Amino acid sequence: MKPLSELKLKVLDLLKEDARRSPALLATLLGVTADEVSAAIAELEEDNVIVKYATVVNSGKLDDEKVTALIEVQITPERGRGFEAIAERVYLFPQVKSVYLMSGAYDLLVEVEGRTLKEVASFVSDKLSTLESVLSTKTHFILKKYKQDGIIFEDPEEDRRLMISP
Repeated sequence: MKPLSELKLKVLDLLKEDARRSPALLATLLGVTADEVSAAIAELEEDNVIVKYATVVNSGKLDDEKVTALIEVQITPERGRGFEAIAERVYLFPQVKSVYLMSGAYDLLVEVEGRTLKEVASFVSDKLSTLESVLSTKTHFILKKYKQDGIIFEDPEEDRRLMISP
């Protein structure tokens, strides 16, 4: 794959900050025309560099509570396909939100979401850990999200200190 142009890199950076920015606003920020920005975005989408525009939700503000877990998975790679085959089997489960190949003490990091703790635990024990290549799993439940994708969820606390003047 050829390297991205400077314009495309700048467009990506600005869209990562806020995907709702219009091509006209991006053009103004970058000092180019809206047509150039629109063409750059279209090429990025066509080349599968931009795959999706997503909304970051502060789930702590919702009544609909879900349980999210990060699962460390040690696996035996398959001959000829390495980690790809098992990663594909794992990411096809609807409960799985993300799968990452990792370096270090485990091979895959799997993010799973469910309605209850029991539902996530059942997924790990009944589906994930029973896969032939899986050697072990270690599940970590997310208790609270403070920051995700660069977005801080907590409202900043008001400074309650008394002002001291000289």
